[in-house]
Amino acid sequence: MCGIAGMVGRGAADRVRVMTRALIHRGPDDVGYYDDLPSMVSLGMHRLSILDLEHGHQPMASQDRSVWIVYNGEIFNSPELRRRLEETHHQFVTAHSDTETLLQLYADKHEDMLGDLNGMFAFVLHDKRRNVLFGARDRMGIKPLYYANTKAGFAFASELKSLLTVPTLSRDLDRTSLFHYLTLRFVPGTSSMIDGVSRLAPGHWFRYELDTGRFETQRYWRPSFVPQAGRPIGEWTERVRTELRAAVQRWSLSDVPIGCSLSGGLDSSSIVGLLAESGHGKLKTYSLGFEGAAELDELPLAKQVAERWGTDHHELILRPDDLLRDLLKMVWFLDEPYGGGLPSWYVFQFMHRDVKVGMTGTGGDELFGDYGRYIGLERRLVGRQAGGQVPYNPAWLDSCWPLVSSLIDRLPHGIGGLRARDRWRHWPHIRRDPFRWEYVQAFYYLSDSMKRNEVLTGKVGEPDTTDFLRRLYEDSDGVLPRDGLMQLTFRTQLPEEFLFMTDRFSMAHSLEARVPFLDQAFVDLILRIPAAIRTKPEDPKYLLRQAVRDLLPEELLHAPKRGFVIPTAEWLRGALRPLTERLLAPARLAEQGLFRSDVYRRFVVPHLRGQADYHPQIWTLLMFQLWHSLYIEQGLTDCPSFSWQELC
Repeated sequence: MCGIAGMVGRGAADRVRVMTRALIHRGPDDVGYYDDLPSMVSLGMHRLSILDLEHGHQPMASQDRSVWIVYNGEIFNSPELRRRLEETHHQFVTAHSDTETLLQLYADKHEDMLGDLNGMFAFVLHDKRRNVLFGARDRMGIKPLYYANTKAGFAFASELKSLLTVPTLSRDLDRTSLFHYLTLRFVPGTSSMIDGVSRLAPGHWFRYELDTGRFETQRYWRPSFVPQAGRPIGEWTERVRTELRAAVQRWSLSDVPIGCSLSGGLDSSSIVGLLAESGHGKLKTYSLGFEGAAELDELPLAKQVAERWGTDHHELILRPDDLLRDLLKMVWFLDEPYGGGLPSWYVFQFMHRDVKVGMTGTGGDELFGDYGRYIGLERRLVGRQAGGQVPYNPAWLDSCWPLVSSLIDRLPHGIGGLRARDRWRHWPHIRRDPFRWEYVQAFYYLSDSMKRNEVLTGKVGEPDTTDFLRRLYEDSDGVLPRDGLMQLTFRTQLPEEFLFMTDRFSMAHSLEARVPFLDQAFVDLILRIPAAIRTKPEDPKYLLRQAVRDLLPEELLHAPKRGFVIPTAEWLRGALRPLTERLLAPARLAEQGLFRSDVYRRFVVPHLRGQADYHPQIWTLLMFQLWHSLYIEQGLTDCPSFSWQELC
């Protein structure tokens, strides 16, 4: 595991040294560089040594030194790929480095190699014979890869902060990314929050031709929903158990100790049970509780799992002061604005004390119905598309709706809730659009109309976030809406929120986070299961629950899903009030020029007075403002050494 960077252009070698130093947290064990002066190509890496500790130094060259690679990740089927390559007369010089496996496989298959890989990865190689840079990102988007064409040349890196060390790269804001962020609380798609900096999409490769500067990307994998009918549910249950066990074994490949995040939920507990069942030594497990949030506390369930398998179990109780103390560090290491939860920072910090690799249950929810959301939305979408649930309204009702809308605006803040009121203000329009009504308006925090008319300044010409999401939803080859919704999650929330946060927070603590639920073979299996079996309405995780029920305490099998959230509503009225009032003050918003100064009166004042609960909207804005202050206004190139209180 490591941080990688590279550049093509005059002075690339010097610039890549600076870019690479910005990634030292991703790999403090080793550092290496490759410079090819004739082609003006320079590559750099900081390595976190996990496999083949002695021989895995990077950048690594092919045996004829015609191909050089920098690589971030792990290829978990590397042992079987090596055996296959050796059978075709390939000779290896390292003990078991998966980096060398990539080089040997590329020599045989070039771009077609990607279909053989099972793991998490982002890599770039310099092929001197073809005179190209070739790079790729794993199917699910577990590992990141940014790139940009700057005045100094083409550059790439594992994190945005590394690219921002290039002096010729501007720090101008990407307005479309901001527009989408305000709805989703994360930045989706291939654009970053910095104009001109892009992200390679999951399941894609790129090729940059050194002689012409021609750049192209291509998709090499997409979720395919082609169910295999005719198998009884018992057979599917056994196959889920068998393939998940194999995935956990593959993803436990390591030359250093492994720990497990243990939330007390079904996903992480299943991984612990399967690892322990296989005889994986004295397993270390880590659980996090939250002071004053007993209703969300899963520590007792986690402790039952730990006792069941005799793990070396550790618990940490998180206090609000802990999160507030590290708030700016979190914003810095995240790279881009993120308005979601933050406690995972402390899970990885806690684990790093003992291990360098941590297993998590990320991805299990998205594979098995997303808390039932796939099925619930499917029912409503199908009903509306069939005409049964679409309310009829005559033309005269449309004509008088502006008056109704104005009356809704005059209602006291505490009546109805922000999203409900927005839905009804625009009812004549969004009622004709089931996807907008049932998906975006129901689950996200600032609608396209609110952003244009109440939040953002000036003429907003960005495409609707709803339309962006709809295109991804309609790109599925599945028959049912739940398949389209699953594909949408695979293309947005899973990689750009959950995996994004997991990567940045784990790497901030030099810890490799692994997600065996996203093993290629396991994902492919789940997508082949008929939807009616994969996500049962009464129990979306029925199949997984049955597959692992002998591994877990009975109480956990029937426990409801609990979230782990920070009390942002209270914090914004309490400890974070000075920061909120400072960064969202009307005068500051007016000077900044991005948001309407009325945002303070519209959202902040009623919340601070306890008249309404607008904490999701305020938290989303506040996290952006913190990011903007660090990355744009101050242009920091290092982690901030000051506290958030000093910004006030």
